[in-house]
Amino acid sequence: MEDTSFTNQRTNNLRKRYRRWFKIALYTVFLLLGQSVATLLGRLYYDKGGKSKWLGTLVQLAGFPVLFPYYLCILSAPKNPISNNNTHPRQPSSVLAFVYVSIGLLMALNCYLFSVGLMYLPVSTYSLICSTQLAFNAFFSFFLNKLKFTASIINSLVLLSISSTLLAFQSADSGDSAGVPKGKYVIGFICTVAASAGYGLVLSLTQLAFRKVLKRETFKEIMDMIIYQSLAATCATLVGFFASGEWKVLKREMKEYELGEASYMLNLTWTTISWQLFNIGCVGLVMDVSALFSNAISVFGLPIIPIMAVVLFHEKMNGIKVISMVLAVWGFISYVYQHSLDDLKSKAENIDVQKAPPPEEKLNR
Repeated sequence: MEDTSFTNQRTNNLRKRYRRWFKIALYTVFLLLGQSVATLLGRLYYDKGGKSKWLGTLVQLAGFPVLFPYYLCILSAPKNPISNNNTHPRQPSSVLAFVYVSIGLLMALNCYLFSVGLMYLPVSTYSLICSTQLAFNAFFSFFLNKLKFTASIINSLVLLSISSTLLAFQSADSGDSAGVPKGKYVIGFICTVAASAGYGLVLSLTQLAFRKVLKRETFKEIMDMIIYQSLAATCATLVGFFASGEWKVLKREMKEYELGEASYMLNLTWTTISWQLFNIGCVGLVMDVSALFSNAISVFGLPIIPIMAVVLFHEKMNGIKVISMVLAVWGFISYVYQHSLDDLKSKAENIDVQKAPPPEEKLNR
């Protein structure tokens, strides 16, 4: 009987492990696909005649209603009363509202800064400067989530920082910014770095919120986080959109778009959907693993964008950019290696706890 019980427990543990890694893989696909497609479409919008920074911000946030059908399915699904994920009581609405609104407002600011950076920088330069967000995330996670800096994580952060810095300075001197005034190029660079710092802070705060406030590891909590903070961010962006007066020129902008009005609408629609895929993957990885791992996956996907930019926008791919991408991938692998070690250590500790005899048995001995 004991052998059968142990076998069943081992089988259940394997199923949970495979199920967890399947979820992580699915979230990773959502994040990488959504990030790459949305960034390239955003650059295409500006490249073919788009000029609205607030509209570029809005498409990053306003697509959350497309998630409502799936959200309703989650709400109507039968709940397991003995699930360990639901043992913590739900926080008061006022506390949850403060979390969603505060993170949402910070998201709106970050998205606007990202929009400015994408408008003024070549997409290859923009995407690899964004890899600094991993270093910022590690910095904030050290204070907010008690992240431990190991040799592999430090190596990863150094490589990613050198990668983006190398590309940024090389691009500034190489003519990649041709057609963009030097002042605007500098503004784009500063905004992208500031947005990367803010994004690292948002991920760290999201992880802190799940750990300290929400205390529920369910997909419903992910959907709540995405929808409510997106609602707050969208409302803030709409205020800026109408206050700036950019809405007045959208009709003319659509008519003057080089690829036509239909392509203009399709671009905005698919950009909106792609950012929602990215949000699901990002928040899912934060909940199932950590904010730093989510950011590492995002950084790993950034070198994909310059390669696509060579094909779509005919940007130059020289030796410095290749070295920068190799360093970014190396930095990502270094972090994943450390995460694998931590995962193996955690599993070993769980096995030791399961094999340890209960306190009563120890007393009888």
